Amino acid sequence: MYTSNTASKMVGFFFILAAVSAIVGLLLYDPILNSPSYFVDGSAHGNQVVWGAIMELVLVCSAIGTSITMFPLLRKYNESLALGHVCFRFLEAVIILIGIISVLSLLSLSRAYTSGIVTDTISLEATGVLLKAIHEWTFMLGPNFMLGINTMLYSYIFYKSGLVPKFIPILGMTGASLVFIAALLEMFGVISQISVWGVMLALPVAANEMILAVWLIIKGFNTTAFRVNNNKQISAGKMI
Repeated sequence: MYTSNTASKMVGFFFILAAVSAIVGLLLYDPILNSPSYFVDGSAHGNQVVWGAIMELVLVCSAIGTSITMFPLLRKYNESLALGHVCFRFLEAVIILIGIISVLSLLSLSRAYTSGIVTDTISLEATGVLLKAIHEWTFMLGPNFMLGINTMLYSYIFYKSGLVPKFIPILGMTGASLVFIAALLEMFGVISQISVWGVMLALPVAANEMILAVWLIIKGFNTTAFRVNNNKQISAGKMI
């Protein structure tokens, strides 16, 4: 019970930390990703952009932290899906990391431009467009596409195991389906990620993570589910 209580608080903390760091990081990136004169503004706000990258590194560590912390608990109910959750969460983190590298590379290019090292503006613009495109695709594939898959996996285990109240994994599976659909629509150019539809489709999965985080910090995992599972394992062992 002590182990599950500690794990639940850690999972809740990692979920909240991931959400906060993702939002703060995106806001700090504004001068280099959204400014019309991003080569000048990016260099002028270089430290701000670096802090944005640090926030996203915190996001990467938090995302991995949730999967590592939940794995020992989830594997008791479905080891294959629990391992799949870890793998897809790691893929999400790797994709986000690629996006961080693209932004920092764009910052280096911006500093080279303002210092006069780079003078070919045509090549500069082409490289800048490419680096921004890489970040946009990673922003789509990581926090949307991969997030939809790993959220579906752990929510399904929560639903079947009874570790948390049923309404939470139901919201999680619904949100996972919607954010996955949003990723597909964004890939085909039907909607934009930063749009009303993009936000609406991503809102349920964000709500699920925050509700789950608060529940785990305050209430923790359902210890009755642990006892039932342990009894089943003991009975299965006796039968063998």
